[in-house]
Amino acid sequence: MNEAKPPNQTAPDWYSAAMAVEYEDRTVQVSGTDIHYLVWGEPNCPGLVFVHGGAAHAHWWTHIAAQFAGVYRAAAIDMSGHGDSDRRDRYSLEAWCDEVVTVARDADMAGPPIVIGHSMGGFVTLATAATRGDQIAGAVILDSAVRKPDPEMETTTRSQFANPKVYPDRDAAIARFRTVPEQEHCEPFLMGHIAANSLTEVEGGVTWKFDPRIFLSPRSTANELLQQVTCRIALFRAEHGLVTADIGAYMYEQLGRVAPVIEIPQAGHHMMLDQPLLVVMAIRTLLADWEHSVPFERT
Repeated sequence: MNEAKPPNQTAPDWYSAAMAVEYEDRTVQVSGTDIHYLVWGEPNCPGLVFVHGGAAHAHWWTHIAAQFAGVYRAAAIDMSGHGDSDRRDRYSLEAWCDEVVTVARDADMAGPPIVIGHSMGGFVTLATAATRGDQIAGAVILDSAVRKPDPEMETTTRSQFANPKVYPDRDAAIARFRTVPEQEHCEPFLMGHIAANSLTEVEGGVTWKFDPRIFLSPRSTANELLQQVTCRIALFRAEHGLVTADIGAYMYEQLGRVAPVIEIPQAGHHMMLDQPLLVVMAIRTLLADWEHSVPFERT
């Protein structure tokens, strides 16, 4: 494992135990592009694939995914243009969906996986459920606000990441690490770990690993995808996140009134950073229910 080390932070025992779970670094090629991912658990167990948000990377999930290693084969992907995966000349939901299902096939999972995606990764998860529903066992979307297209909002998001800054050294960059959108609370030990794995060396110092051009890919089609989902799907919304109650209700209606909408209390948009144990508990509860229930059929 070639994991970067964060600054010293006081961390609880559950976090130390999760970070002590061994994982593999793997790479698989998708349409000529090397895609890096992490994988925990024994081969030939039921699969989970965790998909990060925009400008993020697989290590946003290490403290979450590791907690499923006793039962599942859990993988966390670096989508192209992110983390330690290669960049593409052009990014699209279709290409990212291909990466998700290819990682699942490559990761020695038993049968189709359940895909769990946050924010922009939730849009990728939704697109995978809509266009490749026969290749996955279910989809869980974490605080991805699917609404009618809003070009102004997409332009604002692109501008926030347009020109990543170069910092003189890792310590300076880590000190400036922030979530977008910013939220009231994130656990410091998690922020340190994620920031330390977000950096790459460039001329003049270090900068963030993501390719700014990832945000040129339109996400306006996400609204149309809601009615095309054919596999089981659930929505997690953060109490203080982007999926407001009315957006959650809209998504519920568009999905045929069959997808549970689960609120994570006291959570901001980046719920794995401020309420990680509630996220783990909610996923475990949902998976236990799905294991003993019959998948829905859209009427």
